[in-house]
Amino acid sequence: MAEHARDESPNEACGLVVLKDGVAERYVAGRNAAESPYRFELDFPPDTWFLEDEGFELAMFHSHLSSPPRPSRTDVENVGLWVGRPYLIYTVRTDELAGWRISSGSFEPLELRA
Repeated sequence: MAEHARDESPNEACGLVVLKDGVAERYVAGRNAAESPYRFELDFPPDTWFLEDEGFELAMFHSHLSSPPRPSRTDVENVGLWVGRPYLIYTVRTDELAGWRISSGSFEPLELRA
């Protein structure tokens, strides 16, 4: 994820983390259709959704170039399908990763373990 975020700079990177029983199994790199350093529009292979039918959980991932790895107002307002799901943000400048759940206009931290 960090490599993908650095490679996409100066734009935000985005993708999905595939989880099984709360453990990350793999990362599916997406494409930021917005091609923007300030926001993202996740474009990823549609068949990735079918992983949920196999018992996997999908977590949203995107990068911030320099702002802290916490949801921005734009993230909270545009959470859409990802409401209540794990939402991971990586900050390129500081090499920090943080996890959140966004719901009802607010967000709660998720514990991440290496």
